[in-house]
Amino acid sequence: MRNIFTFALLLCISLFSQAQSLEVGLSGNGYVTAMPDGAHITAEGLSNWTNPKSVVSVYFYLHQPQKVDLMLLAKGHSKIKVSYGKKSFKVNLKYDDFTRVQVGTIDVRKPGYVRIDLQGISKTGDSFGDVKQLIVNNVAGESNYVKDFSDYWGRRGPSVHMAYSLPAGDTEWFYNEVTVPEEGETLHSYYMAAGFGEGYFGMQFNSPTERRVLFSVWSPFDTQDPRNIPDDQKIKLLRRGKDVHIGEFGNEGSGGQSYLKYPWKAGETYKFLMQVHPDGEGNTIYTAYFYATDDREWRLIASFLRPQTDTWYRHAHSFLENFNPTQGYLSRKVMFGNQWARSKDGKWTRITDGTFTHDATASAKVRLDYQGGTTDDNRFYLKMGGFFDESVPSGTKFHVEPTKPTLSAPEIDFSALKNL
Repeated sequence: MRNIFTFALLLCISLFSQAQSLEVGLSGNGYVTAMPDGAHITAEGLSNWTNPKSVVSVYFYLHQPQKVDLMLLAKGHSKIKVSYGKKSFKVNLKYDDFTRVQVGTIDVRKPGYVRIDLQGISKTGDSFGDVKQLIVNNVAGESNYVKDFSDYWGRRGPSVHMAYSLPAGDTEWFYNEVTVPEEGETLHSYYMAAGFGEGYFGMQFNSPTERRVLFSVWSPFDTQDPRNIPDDQKIKLLRRGKDVHIGEFGNEGSGGQSYLKYPWKAGETYKFLMQVHPDGEGNTIYTAYFYATDDREWRLIASFLRPQTDTWYRHAHSFLENFNPTQGYLSRKVMFGNQWARSKDGKWTRITDGTFTHDATASAKVRLDYQGGTTDDNRFYLKMGGFFDESVPSGTKFHVEPTKPTLSAPEIDFSALKNL
């Protein structure tokens, strides 16, 4: 009898010791998902919370079903509502200093992301209060959320990439077709179509009134400030398309940048054509062309010279990213189809193989909402953000089988492109 009691006691102690408490900081895991002007997420957490219609959502991932207890590290003088699905708790805040406030118990019935919503009910002052953390007690097993990691990058969500297998030999041209589905059309997204070893070329959704076709080339000089680039390592403009803005960029390396404001549409397919070739004098020339589907014509974006570089096209890839940390709770998706490579000798090769990868945010496992793969109509796709549950391992390889009409190489008048 004593042995059974001892075993039971040890088992209880073991189970208790395995239970964890998660301190889910709002600075890295919280978003204002309704009425964004009525509350703000800062490095200190939730503040300036004034509008009862504002909803603040906090996300974390649990790997097994379980019941957990919720608390808030908060201060203020108000009544607020804390919700998980259809279950909600009314919580009274009556503290001048940050205090752990009991919320209640929730039953998480399947593995995946858990969303907890906060909403103000009534207040005595201007604000419903400040909240630093959502504390989740009695957690069994693994969990994932933004911790010991940059809040900025964690809230942006994971960037995802598809690297294409180029044929042997020297590739000069890369062709890709891009479609943003309606469910993947999200503000502050970059749907990058034709990446190369020294830069990238794709479409952006910049604001409710502006969309761009963006083409950038990194300088060989390593700096985050384009003003620091020596003259002999600056990206030089050779040709410029009509209505194209030319400038510089920094903070992610530095170099030359160009963009065309163009009202691309979800559901439409757009063609990208990228040329990379050495000039024979120790430099490389990069030229980007965009097929304006609505106008039925190719348009030159820009042609740049990168000094101290001698290369053909390498590292053909696409990527998808969110560049606004306030919108990492929204999902993005894009499809890429009918990829072709053209050699320096003019031979076209259909590209059928891709490898999915992701960035450091996903590698650190602070975000698990990333995917890549193929569609039923033989296109590659990328998806990220929005706290969906199914992820794809980095390094997963995908293959598409070409079908009509993509068995034929693109029909492009290269001599006409030179005159754009």
